[in-house]
Amino acid sequence: MAAAVGAGRAFGLTSAEPVVLADRSNVLVRLGHVVARVPATTLLTRPDAANWLARDVRLAGFLDDLGAPVIPPSDDPPPGPHLVSGLPVTFWRYVRHDPGSTAAPAEVAGSLAELHEALRGYPGELPGDGPVGELRRMFGLLTDELGAALPELRVRLDALDGALGRAPGPVQPLHGDAHPGNLLLTADGPRWTDFEDTWRGPLAWDLAVLAGTSRLDGAEALAAYPGAPPAAELAPCGELRTLFGVCWRFVLARRFPGVAPEARQALADYLD
Repeated sequence: MAAAVGAGRAFGLTSAEPVVLADRSNVLVRLGHVVARVPATTLLTRPDAANWLARDVRLAGFLDDLGAPVIPPSDDPPPGPHLVSGLPVTFWRYVRHDPGSTAAPAEVAGSLAELHEALRGYPGELPGDGPVGELRRMFGLLTDELGAALPELRVRLDALDGALGRAPGPVQPLHGDAHPGNLLLTADGPRWTDFEDTWRGPLAWDLAVLAGTSRLDGAEALAAYPGAPPAAELAPCGELRTLFGVCWRFVLARRFPGVAPEARQALADYLD
């Protein structure tokens, strides 16, 4: 929060009382008409976090210019990243939304399809390993926590990596974390945010993330997505998402030790 406020102060944002909107993967602090985003838990797995945030800004700016349904980066002050006390900070336009509501499954699916159409034209460089690459980094970080399970997890990840190459749908720029929690309901309709996890991969990944969400009826959302493959064809991507979630719980436990029992149970359930 100090980094967010410090970055705001450097651009004259001193009149509004800072309000913390989130504190998990990133800390989000509202400063009047903008929201400052500072990496938090993600710093554990992304030592080059500024590069991830810069890509987030570039992609969201590109999509906003096309009129795609996204939350845009700030134009005043400039979006950054700005380095404050060793932490990268980005600025985003604050958009009023209803944080207590979730769009209907068909609305989420239609919005995601519109987003995917706009993403296809993105000319910038994007990672090609996505969740697989990040899981390999998490394995290196979590050797103590994963313990004896680590060799089996490596074997499973190698198999899932191979299956990802055979996943249905085109390979294209993706949102990367396309669940309804990253879709804000605004007066102008649903708007996507958080492109930090974007990568170039099979469309099946975003669809598996949507189908596996617990925030709404994922099966109904998948069925409403134009031309979506059958759910069974998304199974490898769904398992990869589950494995990612298991390991991410252990990363979270580094900051929030109270979730460690939940992480251990999730690992046991996955291996069962």
